Amino acid sequence: MRRLLLVVLLLPLIIAGWLAWDYHRFLHTPVNLAEATEFQVPAGASLRRVGQELAAAGIISKPHYWEIHGRLSEQDQGIRAGEYLIHPGLTPEDLLALFIRGRTIQYSLTIPEGWTFLQMMRAISAHEKIRNTLAEDEYMNVMAHLGRPGEHPEGWFFPDTYLFPRYTTDMDILRIAHQRMRQELARAWENRAEDLPLKDEYEALIMASIVEKETGRADERTLVSAVFNERLRRGMRLQTDPTVIYGIENFDGRIRRRDLRADNPYNTYTRDGLPPTPIALPGAAALHAAVNPAESRALFFVSRGDGSHHFSTTYQEHRRAVIQYQLGGDASRYGR
Repeated sequence: MRRLLLVVLLLPLIIAGWLAWDYHRFLHTPVNLAEATEFQVPAGASLRRVGQELAAAGIISKPHYWEIHGRLSEQDQGIRAGEYLIHPGLTPEDLLALFIRGRTIQYSLTIPEGWTFLQMMRAISAHEKIRNTLAEDEYMNVMAHLGRPGEHPEGWFFPDTYLFPRYTTDMDILRIAHQRMRQELARAWENRAEDLPLKDEYEALIMASIVEKETGRADERTLVSAVFNERLRRGMRLQTDPTVIYGIENFDGRIRRRDLRADNPYNTYTRDGLPPTPIALPGAAALHAAVNPAESRALFFVSRGDGSHHFSTTYQEHRRAVIQYQLGGDASRYGR
């Protein structure tokens, strides 16, 4: 009888001890995976639901232990939705910490410097991990969605590589890129040189977009900027091909004489001053160069054909450079 009574008294302690051991073992035993596996935590999912889905996927074996651990550690309300990569070495305890920190799988989108707004929008639309909310016919109204109705979207998005979780929307990316551009532009304008012929930040953005399209060489950006700023200061037309190209619908890669003569708001051969909007998305270096031109008297430049340019202070010098670098040294072929 005493033995039976002893067993009855000790049995709950034995069961409790075994449960505590089993619970501890569950929390610290790596999950049942042979290789890294993606797992989606749905938006608004409870601790219990996530545990059940982990069990259904064969990742954990005892979802009730999972739920108990979350409640005991007071982490039952902090799980973040998203797509996670679960590695074989993680334990259930690690999993909960992973979901609480929200370390989701990150995807990337690279927007190169010098792309146009439409090139950027098409890349966003084509990205399989971005959720598109804008139809193509809504692209030009995107600034209204950003709280700036009536503004032209060209130039207002900073080119960079952006990381984001799956199901991020196109507007989420655009908001981030737009805010970055406003910050970078404000920084450049605040640190601008004195006596610029540019009236405000927007004109600086337009100038930066032209600099971005005219040269990809870091050592030439401020020289290109010097030419265009000096031309503005003297009342000379900018006469820059990238603005002409921007104004041509369905540009085929070749500028013809008729293109230089066809008047439109972006043709800086026929119009004075800056074009009405930027012509591309300028990077930080172009923004800086636009408002900090080099100390140079150059008014002209021409491509050498190797990615660099020859800068000239007089038209006569420029004419000779054009003959040398673009017409093969044959003055009889010089046409403009």
